[in-house]
Amino acid sequence: MSQHFADRLSIAIRTKGTPTCVGIDPVYDRLPADITAQDGLDDADDIECVVDAVTEYCRHVIKIVAPLVPAVKINIAFFEQYHWDGLEAYHELVQEARSRGLIVIGDVKRADIGHSSAMYARAHLAAPELGEVEELMIPDAITVNPYFGLDGVKPFIDAADKNDKGVFVLVQTSNETAAELQGQELAGGGTVAEHVGRLVNRWAGEPALMGVSGYSAIGAVAAPRDPAAMARLRAMMPNCIFLVPGFGAQGRGGDDVKPCFKPDGTGALVTASRSVIYAYEDTKYLESYASEWEKCVEHACRDFVKSVASVI
Repeated sequence: MSQHFADRLSIAIRTKGTPTCVGIDPVYDRLPADITAQDGLDDADDIECVVDAVTEYCRHVIKIVAPLVPAVKINIAFFEQYHWDGLEAYHELVQEARSRGLIVIGDVKRADIGHSSAMYARAHLAAPELGEVEELMIPDAITVNPYFGLDGVKPFIDAADKNDKGVFVLVQTSNETAAELQGQELAGGGTVAEHVGRLVNRWAGEPALMGVSGYSAIGAVAAPRDPAAMARLRAMMPNCIFLVPGFGAQGRGGDDVKPCFKPDGTGALVTASRSVIYAYEDTKYLESYASEWEKCVEHACRDFVKSVASVI
Protein backbone atom coordinates (compact mmCIF):
# COMPACT_ATOMS: atom_id res chain seq x y z
CA MET A 1 0.00 0.00 0.00
CA SER A 2 1.34 3.44 -0.88
CA GLN A 3 1.76 6.17 1.70
CA HIS A 4 -0.93 8.68 2.70
CA PHE A 5 -0.67 11.84 0.58
CA ALA A 6 -0.28 14.35 3.42
CA ASP A 7 2.38 12.16 5.05
CA ARG A 8 4.18 11.82 1.71
CA LEU A 9 4.14 15.58 1.22
CA SER A 10 5.22 16.29 4.79
CA ILE A 11 8.19 13.95 4.44
CA ALA A 12 9.16 15.52 1.12
CA ILE A 13 9.06 18.99 2.70
CA ARG A 14 11.25 17.87 5.60
CA THR A 15 13.66 16.08 3.29
CA LYS A 16 14.19 19.13 1.07
CA GLY A 17 14.01 21.48 4.04
CA THR A 18 11.56 23.82 2.35
CA PRO A 19 7.75 24.10 1.98
CA THR A 20 7.94 25.37 -1.59
CA CYS A 21 6.57 24.32 -4.97
CA VAL A 22 7.38 25.50 -8.49
CA GLY A 23 4.48 26.00 -10.87
CA ILE A 24 4.90 24.79 -14.45
CA ASP A 25 2.95 27.20 -16.71
CA PRO A 26 4.74 27.07 -20.11
CA VAL A 27 4.05 29.51 -22.93
CA TYR A 28 5.83 28.87 -26.24
CA ASP A 29 6.42 32.56 -26.98
CA ARG A 30 8.31 32.95 -23.71
CA LEU A 31 10.58 29.93 -24.06
CA PRO A 32 14.32 30.62 -24.23
CA ALA A 33 15.90 30.83 -27.67
CA ASP A 34 18.13 27.89 -26.80
CA ILE A 35 14.96 25.78 -26.98
CA THR A 36 12.96 27.36 -29.80
CA ALA A 37 15.96 27.69 -32.13
CA GLN A 38 16.49 23.93 -32.26
CA ASP A 39 15.53 22.03 -35.39
CA GLY A 40 12.09 20.54 -34.94
CA LEU A 41 11.20 22.98 -32.15
CA ASP A 42 11.38 26.20 -34.14
CA ASP A 43 8.03 26.45 -35.91
CA ALA A 44 5.44 28.39 -33.91
CA ASP A 45 2.77 27.47 -36.47
CA ASP A 46 3.23 23.71 -36.13
CA ILE A 47 1.43 22.21 -33.13
CA GLU A 48 3.78 19.24 -32.86
CA CYS A 49 6.81 21.55 -32.89
CA VAL A 50 5.29 23.76 -30.23
CA VAL A 51 4.33 20.87 -27.95
CA ASP A 52 7.76 19.27 -28.35
CA ALA A 53 9.44 22.59 -27.50
CA VAL A 54 7.23 23.15 -24.47
CA THR A 55 7.84 19.60 -23.28
CA GLU A 56 11.61 19.89 -23.74
CA TYR A 57 11.67 23.18 -21.83
CA CYS A 58 9.57 21.79 -18.98
CA ARG A 59 11.80 18.75 -18.68
CA HIS A 60 14.77 21.08 -18.21
CA VAL A 61 12.93 23.16 -15.61
CA ILE A 62 11.85 20.07 -13.68
CA LYS A 63 15.43 18.76 -13.71
CA ILE A 64 16.71 22.11 -12.41
CA VAL A 65 14.25 22.50 -9.54
CA ALA A 66 14.03 18.85 -8.47
CA PRO A 67 17.01 19.05 -6.06
CA LEU A 68 15.71 22.31 -4.56
CA VAL A 69 11.97 21.92 -3.87
CA PRO A 70 9.73 19.04 -2.82
CA ALA A 71 6.93 19.64 -5.32
CA VAL A 72 5.85 21.01 -8.67
CA LYS A 73 2.39 22.14 -9.74
CA ILE A 74 1.66 21.50 -13.41
CA ASN A 75 -1.15 23.63 -14.84
CA ILE A 76 -3.08 21.50 -17.31
CA ALA A 77 -4.57 24.55 -19.07
CA PHE A 78 -1.21 25.29 -20.69
CA PHE A 79 -1.32 21.82 -22.26
CA GLU A 80 -5.01 21.36 -23.04
CA GLN A 81 -4.82 24.19 -25.56
CA TYR A 82 -2.87 21.78 -27.78
CA HIS A 83 -5.59 19.10 -27.52
CA TRP A 84 -4.45 15.46 -27.52
CA ASP A 85 -0.79 16.36 -28.16
CA GLY A 86 -0.85 18.63 -25.14
CA LEU A 87 -2.57 16.12 -22.88
CA GLU A 88 0.03 13.52 -23.76
CA ALA A 89 2.75 16.04 -22.89
CA TYR A 90 1.06 16.86 -19.58
CA HIS A 91 1.06 13.22 -18.50
CA GLU A 92 4.63 12.73 -19.72
CA LEU A 93 5.72 15.65 -17.53
CA VAL A 94 3.82 14.32 -14.54
CA GLN A 95 5.76 11.09 -15.01
CA GLU A 96 9.04 12.99 -15.47
CA ALA A 97 8.55 14.95 -12.25
CA ARG A 98 7.42 11.98 -10.18
CA SER A 99 10.31 9.88 -11.44
CA ARG A 100 12.63 12.57 -10.04
CA GLY A 101 11.07 12.16 -6.62
CA LEU A 102 8.88 15.25 -6.72
CA ILE A 103 5.36 15.49 -5.37
CA VAL A 104 3.22 16.47 -8.38
CA ILE A 105 0.08 18.57 -8.08
CA GLY A 106 -2.12 18.64 -11.16
CA ASP A 107 -3.62 22.12 -11.30
CA VAL A 108 -6.85 21.09 -13.04
CA LYS A 109 -9.55 22.94 -11.01
CA ARG A 110 -12.23 20.44 -12.01
CA ALA A 111 -15.83 20.57 -10.82
CA ASP A 112 -19.19 18.99 -11.65
CA ILE A 113 -21.77 16.75 -10.00
CA GLY A 114 -22.79 13.11 -9.99
CA HIS A 115 -21.32 10.83 -12.62
CA SER A 116 -19.54 13.71 -14.34
CA SER A 117 -17.61 14.56 -11.19
CA ALA A 118 -16.82 10.89 -10.66
CA MET A 119 -15.41 10.66 -14.18
CA TYR A 120 -13.26 13.75 -13.65
CA ALA A 121 -11.99 12.22 -10.42
CA ARG A 122 -11.19 8.95 -12.15
CA ALA A 123 -9.44 10.77 -15.00
CA HIS A 124 -7.11 12.72 -12.74
CA LEU A 125 -6.63 10.59 -9.63
CA ALA A 126 -6.85 6.95 -10.73
CA ALA A 127 -5.47 4.60 -13.34
CA PRO A 128 -8.07 3.78 -16.02
CA GLU A 129 -9.85 0.46 -15.74
CA LEU A 130 -9.07 -0.35 -19.37
CA GLY A 131 -5.61 -0.27 -20.88
CA GLU A 132 -2.23 0.13 -19.28
CA VAL A 133 -1.15 3.45 -17.82
CA GLU A 134 1.85 3.82 -15.56
CA GLU A 135 0.93 5.01 -12.08
CA LEU A 136 3.66 7.63 -12.33
CA MET A 137 1.62 9.40 -15.02
CA ILE A 138 -1.05 10.27 -12.44
CA PRO A 139 -0.40 13.28 -10.18
CA ASP A 140 -0.15 12.95 -6.41
CA ALA A 141 -2.90 15.54 -5.95
CA ILE A 142 -5.15 17.89 -7.90
CA THR A 143 -7.01 21.14 -7.38
CA VAL A 144 -10.82 21.18 -7.42
CA ASN A 145 -13.54 23.84 -7.39
CA PRO A 146 -16.12 23.61 -4.54
CA TYR A 147 -18.91 25.66 -6.13
CA PHE A 148 -21.18 22.59 -6.46
CA GLY A 149 -20.83 21.83 -2.77
CA LEU A 150 -20.13 18.37 -1.40
CA ASP A 151 -21.95 16.76 -4.37
CA GLY A 152 -19.18 18.05 -6.60
CA VAL A 153 -16.23 17.44 -4.27
CA LYS A 154 -17.13 14.05 -2.76
CA PRO A 155 -16.16 11.97 -5.82
CA PHE A 156 -12.70 13.55 -5.73
CA ILE A 157 -12.40 12.92 -2.00
CA ASP A 158 -13.40 9.28 -2.49
CA ALA A 159 -10.92 8.82 -5.35
CA ALA A 160 -8.16 10.43 -3.31
CA ASP A 161 -8.92 8.18 -0.33
CA LYS A 162 -8.97 5.05 -2.47
CA ASN A 163 -5.75 5.86 -4.34
CA ASP A 164 -3.69 7.60 -1.62
CA LYS A 165 -3.91 10.89 -3.46
CA GLY A 166 -4.64 14.44 -2.35
CA VAL A 167 -7.18 17.14 -3.17
CA PHE A 168 -6.73 20.89 -2.75
CA VAL A 169 -10.08 22.68 -2.67
CA LEU A 170 -10.21 26.30 -3.82
CA VAL A 171 -10.98 28.49 -0.82
CA GLN A 172 -9.30 31.84 -1.44
CA THR A 173 -7.60 32.43 -4.77
CA SER A 174 -4.93 34.91 -5.83
CA ASN A 175 -6.61 36.68 -8.75
CA GLU A 176 -7.48 40.38 -8.43
CA THR A 177 -11.27 40.08 -8.65
CA ALA A 178 -11.61 37.06 -6.36
CA ALA A 179 -12.72 39.28 -3.50
CA GLU A 180 -15.83 40.28 -5.47
CA LEU A 181 -17.17 36.83 -4.59
CA GLN A 182 -14.90 35.26 -2.00
CA GLY A 183 -14.64 38.40 0.12
CA GLN A 184 -18.35 39.11 0.38
CA GLU A 185 -19.66 39.32 3.94
CA LEU A 186 -22.43 36.88 4.81
CA ALA A 187 -25.47 37.84 6.87
CA GLY A 188 -24.48 35.34 9.55
CA GLY A 189 -20.94 36.72 9.76
CA GLY A 190 -17.69 35.96 7.97
CA THR A 191 -16.92 35.91 4.28
CA VAL A 192 -17.76 33.49 1.51
CA ALA A 193 -14.16 32.23 1.63
CA GLU A 194 -14.45 31.59 5.36
CA HIS A 195 -17.72 29.71 4.86
CA VAL A 196 -16.04 27.52 2.24
CA GLY A 197 -13.13 27.06 4.64
CA ARG A 198 -15.47 25.70 7.30
CA LEU A 199 -16.94 23.27 4.80
CA VAL A 200 -13.50 22.10 3.71
CA ASN A 201 -12.50 21.64 7.34
CA ARG A 202 -15.54 19.42 7.84
CA TRP A 203 -14.84 17.39 4.71
CA ALA A 204 -11.16 17.03 5.59
CA GLY A 205 -11.81 15.90 9.14
CA GLU A 206 -13.01 12.38 8.38
CA PRO A 207 -10.72 9.96 10.28
CA ALA A 208 -10.02 7.88 7.17
CA LEU A 209 -8.54 10.95 5.48
CA MET A 210 -6.12 11.83 8.28
CA GLY A 211 -2.45 10.91 8.08
CA VAL A 212 -0.01 10.27 10.92
CA SER A 213 1.38 13.76 10.21
CA GLY A 214 -1.86 15.22 11.61
CA TYR A 215 -2.85 16.54 8.21
CA SER A 216 -5.68 15.43 5.95
CA ALA A 217 -5.45 14.32 2.36
CA ILE A 218 -7.86 17.19 1.71
CA GLY A 219 -6.15 20.56 1.67
CA ALA A 220 -7.07 24.07 0.61
CA VAL A 221 -5.90 26.53 -2.01
CA ALA A 222 -5.52 29.63 0.14
CA ALA A 223 -3.91 32.79 -1.19
CA PRO A 224 -2.98 35.48 1.35
CA ARG A 225 -4.89 38.75 1.22
CA ASP A 226 -4.61 40.42 4.59
CA PRO A 227 -2.93 38.84 7.62
CA ALA A 228 -6.02 38.85 9.83
CA ALA A 229 -8.20 37.11 7.23
CA MET A 230 -5.52 34.52 6.57
CA ALA A 231 -5.08 33.91 10.29
CA ARG A 232 -8.80 33.17 10.55
CA LEU A 233 -8.62 30.70 7.66
CA ARG A 234 -5.56 29.05 9.19
CA ALA A 235 -7.31 28.66 12.53
CA MET A 236 -10.50 27.20 11.07
CA MET A 237 -8.69 24.54 8.99
CA PRO A 238 -6.11 23.12 11.41
CA ASN A 239 -5.78 19.76 9.63
CA CYS A 240 -5.55 21.12 6.08
CA ILE A 241 -2.34 21.79 4.23
CA PHE A 242 -2.61 25.11 2.41
CA LEU A 243 -1.47 25.31 -1.20
CA VAL A 244 -0.50 28.98 -1.36
CA PRO A 245 -0.48 30.65 -4.80
CA GLY A 246 0.49 34.17 -5.82
CA PHE A 247 4.15 34.29 -4.74
CA GLY A 248 6.48 36.27 -6.97
CA ALA A 249 4.92 37.44 -10.23
CA GLN A 250 1.53 38.07 -8.60
CA GLY A 251 3.09 40.25 -5.93
CA ARG A 252 3.14 38.14 -2.77
CA GLY A 253 6.34 37.80 -0.80
CA GLY A 254 7.63 36.14 2.33
CA ASP A 255 5.78 38.34 4.80
CA ASP A 256 2.51 37.78 2.93
CA VAL A 257 2.69 33.99 3.16
CA LYS A 258 3.80 33.82 6.79
CA PRO A 259 0.22 33.67 8.20
CA CYS A 260 -0.46 30.61 6.04
CA PHE A 261 1.79 28.54 8.29
CA LYS A 262 1.20 27.25 11.78
CA PRO A 263 3.57 28.46 14.53
CA ASP A 264 5.68 25.30 14.06
CA GLY A 265 6.31 26.21 10.40
CA THR A 266 4.10 23.46 8.96
CA GLY A 267 0.77 23.46 7.20
CA ALA A 268 1.52 25.26 3.95
CA LEU A 269 3.15 24.74 0.57
CA VAL A 270 3.98 28.01 -1.19
CA THR A 271 4.01 28.08 -4.98
CA ALA A 272 5.89 30.35 -7.39
CA SER A 273 5.56 29.97 -11.13
CA ARG A 274 6.49 32.74 -13.55
CA SER A 275 9.03 34.40 -11.26
CA VAL A 276 11.03 31.16 -11.32
CA ILE A 277 10.45 29.52 -14.68
CA TYR A 278 10.91 32.76 -16.65
CA ALA A 279 13.74 34.13 -14.51
CA TYR A 280 15.86 34.55 -17.65
CA GLU A 281 13.60 37.50 -18.57
CA ASP A 282 14.49 39.29 -15.32
CA THR A 283 17.40 41.75 -15.48
CA LYS A 284 18.29 40.76 -11.92
CA TYR A 285 19.40 37.36 -13.19
CA LEU A 286 20.41 38.33 -16.71
CA GLU A 287 23.16 40.53 -15.31
CA SER A 288 24.84 37.45 -13.87
CA TYR A 289 23.82 34.78 -16.39
CA ALA A 290 23.16 36.63 -19.64
CA SER A 291 23.21 33.60 -21.94
CA GLU A 292 22.53 30.81 -19.43
CA TRP A 293 18.79 30.56 -18.94
CA GLU A 294 19.01 27.41 -16.85
CA LYS A 295 21.23 29.14 -14.29
CA CYS A 296 18.74 32.01 -14.13
CA VAL A 297 15.96 29.55 -13.28
CA GLU A 298 18.11 27.78 -10.70
CA HIS A 299 19.15 31.03 -9.02
CA ALA A 300 15.55 32.31 -8.96
CA CYS A 301 14.39 29.05 -7.41
CA ARG A 302 17.06 29.29 -4.72
CA ASP A 303 16.02 32.89 -3.99
CA PHE A 304 12.38 31.78 -3.74
CA VAL A 305 13.30 29.05 -1.26
CA LYS A 306 15.34 31.51 0.83
CA SER A 307 12.56 34.07 0.87
CA VAL A 308 10.04 31.59 2.26
CA ALA A 309 12.57 30.19 4.74
CA SER A 310 13.16 33.67 6.15
CA VAL A 311 9.60 33.91 7.55
CA ILE A 312 8.99 30.46 9.05
